[in-house]
Amino acid sequence: MPTSFTLHQNQVAVQPASLPMPAGELVIRFHSAADQPANGITAGPAGEVSLVIEAGSPVLLVSLGKPDKLIVDTYRQAGGKLADWLLKHPTRQASLDAEQIGDAELAAFCEGVLLNAFRFERYKQKDAVDLCTIYIRAENRLTDATKIVTHANRLVDAVNLERDWAHEPANRINPVTLAERAIELAETLGIKCTILDDHELNAMGAGAITAVGKGSQTPSRMIVMEYPGRGNGVGTLPVTLVGKAITFDTGGYSLKDSVNIREMKYDKCGGLNVLAIMKAAVDLQLETPLIGVVCAAENMISGGAYRPDDILTSLSGKTIEIITTDAEGRLVLADGLTYVQRNFKSRSVIDMATLTGGVVTALGRVRAGLMSNDDELSAQLSAAGEATHERLWRLPLDEDYFAQIKGDDADIKNSGGKEAHPVIGGMFLKQFVEEGTKWAHLDIAGVADVPKDMPYSQKGATGFGIRLIVNYLEGLE
Repeated sequence: MPTSFTLHQNQVAVQPASLPMPAGELVIRFHSAADQPANGITAGPAGEVSLVIEAGSPVLLVSLGKPDKLIVDTYRQAGGKLADWLLKHPTRQASLDAEQIGDAELAAFCEGVLLNAFRFERYKQKDAVDLCTIYIRAENRLTDATKIVTHANRLVDAVNLERDWAHEPANRINPVTLAERAIELAETLGIKCTILDDHELNAMGAGAITAVGKGSQTPSRMIVMEYPGRGNGVGTLPVTLVGKAITFDTGGYSLKDSVNIREMKYDKCGGLNVLAIMKAAVDLQLETPLIGVVCAAENMISGGAYRPDDILTSLSGKTIEIITTDAEGRLVLADGLTYVQRNFKSRSVIDMATLTGGVVTALGRVRAGLMSNDDELSAQLSAAGEATHERLWRLPLDEDYFAQIKGDDADIKNSGGKEAHPVIGGMFLKQFVEEGTKWAHLDIAGVADVPKDMPYSQKGATGFGIRLIVNYLEGLE
C-alpha cells in the first residue's frame, strides 16, 4: 500500500481576519532600535520577542533590530522567532495589524512564522498541543492581505511537505516507497505521474541510474510528473525540473567515514524539491506548465554494487568511467537530463541536487551554487533567489575544466578530484545537455539542511530552492 503523504501538522497557523480584534487579544507589534523604549524595553536583535502589558492588554513586541540593517528577510526572521516564542508559551490566538507593514513584508512575515512552526516529531511520544492561530487584520486592504496570507500558506505547505519527507530515514523512504508516495501525491493533486522501474530503465539503456542502485535491495526509480499549467499557460512549453533523490548515500565502495555518513537521508532533497514544487504549482494555480523528474536510487554496498574503475553506458550513449562511487548523484541526473530532453520540449531545464561537498567549502551555508549555459536563465534564477532570500552564486563552466574529467578508457570520468570540485560536478552534467537546451544546475548541498536552528528553520531540512523556483515561475506569467 502507498505510504500516506499527510503533512506534519504545524502548531501555528496564519489566517486573515475580517472581524474586529476582540478585547484582550494578544497583539503583535513590531519595533526597532530607532523607536522609543516601550514599557522600558529597547528593541534588541532582529526577532527578539518581549511580552508587555499596555493599557491592560498583552502585547508581543517583536524586534526588527537596527533600522540600517532592515531588509524584507528581517520580517521573515521575525516571524520565525515569533513562532518559536508561541510554541514555547502556549497561546490560542494572537493578532497582527498588517497596516503597519507593506505587502512584501507581510508575505515574508507569514512565511517565517509557518516555516519555523514546522517540527518533525512523528516518532516522538508527545502530548497533543493546541493550535495557535495568528490573525492578520488589515481593515483597509483585507482583500490583498487575504491573497498574501493564502499564498504564504499554500507555498509553505509545499516547503514543509519536502522537509517532512526529507527527515524520514532510509528505512521509511527508499526509491520504491518514494515512488509510491509520489503516485499518491499526484492523485491528490490531479496530475499525471509515471513511474519508470529498474526493468524499464535497463531496457531503455539508462545504465547510469540503474548502476547506482545495484547495491541496494530497493532498485532505482525515475518518477515523472506532468502539470499542464493554467490559463494562458496551457499549451505553452513547460519548464522542466530534474531532481536528485539518493534516499541514502553510503558512498558505495568509496565509503564515507563515520562522520560524513550521518544525515545522508538528506541526499534526497533535490528530488523532494521537485515534488514539492509540483504541489505548489497546483495549489497556487501557476500558469506555467511543469515537468518534474525525480531520479531516485539508494547508494549501498553489496556483491552487486558498482565499483571504482567500472565503465557504465548512460542513456545518452556516453560511457562513464567510475573514479569514485561517491560521485553518484551526477550519474542519476545524467540519465534524468537525457530522458527529459528526449521526451519533452522544454522552455528551460533546471536540475537541483545536493551534489558536492565542494560547494559547501566554497559558499558555506549561505548561498547555493548556480551553473548555467544561459545568461538570461541564470539572471532570472538569481533574481528569484534574492527576492526569496534563497540566494545563489554563479560559478564558471569554462570548457577548460573538461580536461579534468576527460576519460582515459571511456568518454568521461565521473570525478576530477578535489580541484574546482563543484564546478566539475556542473561540467559533468553539462556533457548531457544538448545544444539549444537552456539549462541551469543548482548545487544545494550546503543549504538543503542545516546543522543547527536558524531564524526560520529548525535543525535539519530547509526546503531551500522551492520558494526560489516558485518565484521564478511566477515571474514567467
